[in-house]
Amino acid sequence: MVVQETSLQAAMNARIIGSGSQTMVLAHGFGGDQSVWDKILPYLTPHYLVVVFDWTFSGAVKDPNLFEPSKYSSYDAFANDLIALMDELDLKSSVFVGHSMSGMIGCIASVKRPELFNRLILVAASPRYINIDDYEGGFEAEAMDSILSSIESDYENWTSNFPSLVVDNKDPVSVENLSKCLKKMKHEFAAPLSKTVFHSDERDSLEKVTTPCTIIQPSNDLVVPESVAYYMQKKIKGESTVEIVKGDGHFPQLTAHLELLDVLGRVLGFEI
Repeated sequence: MVVQETSLQAAMNARIIGSGSQTMVLAHGFGGDQSVWDKILPYLTPHYLVVVFDWTFSGAVKDPNLFEPSKYSSYDAFANDLIALMDELDLKSSVFVGHSMSGMIGCIASVKRPELFNRLILVAASPRYINIDDYEGGFEAEAMDSILSSIESDYENWTSNFPSLVVDNKDPVSVENLSKCLKKMKHEFAAPLSKTVFHSDERDSLEKVTTPCTIIQPSNDLVVPESVAYYMQKKIKGESTVEIVKGDGHFPQLTAHLELLDVLGRVLGFEI
């Protein structure tokens, strides 16, 4: 008999790499997989037991039946998966590094189960992507509708063009790698999930977060304006700081990985 917890670890391709007494969990964002962490992983494993995994929507996950768009129509189901995975691996008081959508997923999970986390590292995260009233999310509603329409109607073309907009073009290998990740992701997952992500509004969740947070924001990110990082810092209930990483794009772990590692080392107290 296969127990459900064990199958979850296997299904999400979860791996534990490294050494040390403390655990660090790395969670990728929309369209990616655990390979987005490959550049920084060798620098983290001497200091931490590092957990990497693939969300069930990822093209790296073998069983397509694990992702049900109706179930994952909000970040709550992702937070429950994260908690279940951490429970299975018997993790407590971990450092959680969440990129993009995973930043907010980590925040929600930390509210549900604060004992699992001792610090949240929120990389290019955003509680809301669409501008409203005096909140600058980065996109007008009409522009967001156009993006979602492109994902819905011309996914193949979108996966070819989008990476060059969100990954620094001075790193063509990383642009190509993200494009490959996106193309591996099923269109029937990408279309509804993109709506879940880009229509999300988790601003109220921030006020419930008590775990200490470090918000790391690239200086020139097409997806998330710098102002969002300071908005999050203001709203988060617990102690929080903002670190701006100089660089272009939404993926500092790909195109500004040494700068990102410098911030992580300074915040967490280890040397690269």
